[in-house]
Amino acid sequence: MDWNTPENMALIQAILELKNPNEARRFLRDLMTEKEIKEFGKRFKAAVMLSQNIPYSVIENETGLSSTTVARVSKWLNGRGGGYRSIIARLHHRDLVPAGNGLH
Repeated sequence: MDWNTPENMALIQAILELKNPNEARRFLRDLMTEKEIKEFGKRFKAAVMLSQNIPYSVIENETGLSSTTVARVSKWLNGRGGGYRSIIARLHHRDLVPAGNGLH
C-alpha cells in the first residue's frame, strides 16, 4: 500500500488533528458507514483479546467475527507493522484497556 499519496497523507494528518473523543466520533461517522465503524471496533476488540491470549473460539463468539478475520487480525497484531501492538500497549499503560477480559 502506498501511504504517501496526497489523499492518504491528508487522511493521516486529519486523524492526528483529532483532539478528543467527540471529535473522533464525529469524524469517523462522517468518514465511514455505521457498518464499517462496527467492523473496525470488532477487529480492534479481537486484537486486544488476542494480545491477552484469549482463544480464537472465544473471540469469534464474543465479536461475531469469522475465523478468517480473527486470523488476519492475529497476523497483523504479530506482524512487522506494529500498529495494533503500539496502540494496545499505550492504552494498557494508561489503564484504558482492562487486562484479561478484552474490551467490554
